[in-house]
Amino acid sequence: MKVNELHGFDLSPSEARRLQEELASRVEVGPALDLSGVRHVAGADVSTQGEMAYATVVVLEFPGLSVVEVRGFEAPLSFPYVPGLLSFREIPPLVGALKKVGTEVDVLILDAQGRAHPRRMGLASHLGLFLDVPTVGCAKSRLVGSFDEPGREKGSATDLVHRGEVVGRVLRTRERASPVYVSVGNRIDLRSSVELVLACCTRYRLPESTRQAHNAANRLRRGENPDRSPRLL
Repeated sequence: MKVNELHGFDLSPSEARRLQEELASRVEVGPALDLSGVRHVAGADVSTQGEMAYATVVVLEFPGLSVVEVRGFEAPLSFPYVPGLLSFREIPPLVGALKKVGTEVDVLILDAQGRAHPRRMGLASHLGLFLDVPTVGCAKSRLVGSFDEPGREKGSATDLVHRGEVVGRVLRTRERASPVYVSVGNRIDLRSSVELVLACCTRYRLPESTRQAHNAANRLRRGENPDRSPRLL
């Protein structure tokens, strides 16, 4: 996958916050994504242990969601853990894994925030600025905003509002399970982001794209082959 050059990561936390504020204006909200034209959806995740990061990207056929490619990349962490600055910690190893992907990907989902972030620059938005494909944030927990609890049935959703702006949707992906927090990463609208996440959810709360990437990252961290299937790349 092509990853464009944008900026360096040798920054202090205060410099990183200022850069987030500068980059937020570059995020493109929209256009709508026609799911009928999507052939491959990817998920990406990072597992850490000590000072090491283990990043994986899993590419799934869409809409069937069978795995077609798994890529992993290990690298030392070069940025401290600071709330709101996760992207500066995780983008470098994620870029290493993304550059290995040979399949033409149509959209990338991350277990992270997009615009549902204090400076509208979560990992899914920040990384999206490096890529030529739309990105979606689908996080397990809320970082900012308030919302009304969605209904218990799958597909129920309510607005996530921060400082008077709708920054995401709180989405029930499985009946009576805790919701996920979906937000625009880059180059996609919120409605399409929600539709894509729902289309990628099968028996589990999380979309298969990021669920598979999470499991692969944990295997890589344990020293195992992140791809359990010998037929895959």
